[in-house]
Amino acid sequence: MADNVKRVGVNASLIPVGQTGSMFRIESGKPNRYCDGLSRRSFVQLGMAGMASGAIPELLRAKTLTAATGEHKNSGKQTSIIMIWIDGGLSHLDTYDMKPEAPEEYRGIWKPIKTNVPGIDVTEMFPLQAKQADKFSLIRSIHHDRGDHFTGGHIMLTGREAGVSGFDNRGKYPSIASVATKFTGSRQPGMPPYIAVPYAASIGLVPGYHGGNFLGSEFDPYAPGGDPNADNYSVTTFDPPSGMTIDRLESRQEVLKSFDQFSRRMDQSKILETSGKFQQEAYDLVTSAHVKSAFHIGEEDVKLRERYGRGGWGQSTLLARRLVEAGATFVTVHFGGWDNHWDLQPAYEGSLPRVDAAVASLLQDLSDRSLLEQVLVLVVSEFGRTPVMNNGHDGKGTPGRDHWGRAFSCLAAGGGVQGGRIVGATNARGERPAELPLKPDDLHATMYHVLGIDPKLVYYDRMGVPVQAVRDGDVIRQLF
Repeated sequence: MADNVKRVGVNASLIPVGQTGSMFRIESGKPNRYCDGLSRRSFVQLGMAGMASGAIPELLRAKTLTAATGEHKNSGKQTSIIMIWIDGGLSHLDTYDMKPEAPEEYRGIWKPIKTNVPGIDVTEMFPLQAKQADKFSLIRSIHHDRGDHFTGGHIMLTGREAGVSGFDNRGKYPSIASVATKFTGSRQPGMPPYIAVPYAASIGLVPGYHGGNFLGSEFDPYAPGGDPNADNYSVTTFDPPSGMTIDRLESRQEVLKSFDQFSRRMDQSKILETSGKFQQEAYDLVTSAHVKSAFHIGEEDVKLRERYGRGGWGQSTLLARRLVEAGATFVTVHFGGWDNHWDLQPAYEGSLPRVDAAVASLLQDLSDRSLLEQVLVLVVSEFGRTPVMNNGHDGKGTPGRDHWGRAFSCLAAGGGVQGGRIVGATNARGERPAELPLKPDDLHATMYHVLGIDPKLVYYDRMGVPVQAVRDGDVIRQLF
């Protein structure tokens, strides 16, 4: 390996679950079929998350109680995270950990290309990222050894297996983002701290393992929904239940009526008695010009929008940049449809260029705005794909790759992460870690560290039982 690259290792269907309160749905996108045979269509779950409603006052109340009890352990950092979630399983051998010397059935279809850091190669399908390798590092040795979508997704997003499987796919623990933003809040008063663009989904579950789960729906991400590629995209374009709109919230009385309508579990008089302060803050959040402006992606230069890619993925990524710039702490971006057991070539020839444009443009955009040091960018998935390609599953299609949790890759950039590094390595066929085996817990500890939170943090479930934020992981110091 060339001296220029620093290598670090040992030797160098709609399934809404966990939702409470009133919801309404806006159908968005094409159905994605997973290997379990279920066809799931993406829906935006809107209701009290993100509009002036019951959940926002609850979130504000929780933040106040957290600070009052001394649980707020944020170090004063103002860093944020953008996590691009590749939902379905991204093949490491076809993207960030290519094996050109491996047998043909392993090395796959595409060739590696050199990047602007000698010694780091990526797929020829990533020419734009190849010019940005000095800004990112590649972690090539993550593993959790599970091959089930739901198990892998739950581990990657919450840090726990918790008995989750295809038979019982309910979210059991809160997401890393839910826990983190419980303690940090937002970086700018008035901004929702945790946002999912355009919605939160994991293996067809909404918000699934991105949600607060046992912490409560007040720690779910705000999911604005819609199509960020639209020229006039704005959160004010969605019609809430019963005709409630942002304009109607101009009246304090209308706000209270809306809260009353959707707070079914609470006595009306009690709401008015105990929640006035938090309702007013929620009203201020929803009607804030600063918050609304952050979602107005149409204010961006047309040429920049084109560089990100004029489609849902690219524009969602650009919107994520706007949101962290405006003060959000944690933003997830959903890239769905990666369960390519067969027909891998046509699928990736359609998808990889879109990923390339979005990721490369985000890194350059953050750098141009002097924000890269403040924003950790991650490209992650629930697992990788099998190193050996299959035969197309006996006539179902051309060759593809199956599930593989024994080794996969993650791109990390910004937030103090040094660029131009390879952390860990897999063996010659990409089957397992050969250097510096890393667990999802290690990645989670690193995320907490970037946000200024002690990874040894302990929080409490609703029964008062202490829960370790990270059970068995350490900050990946080789990134810094």
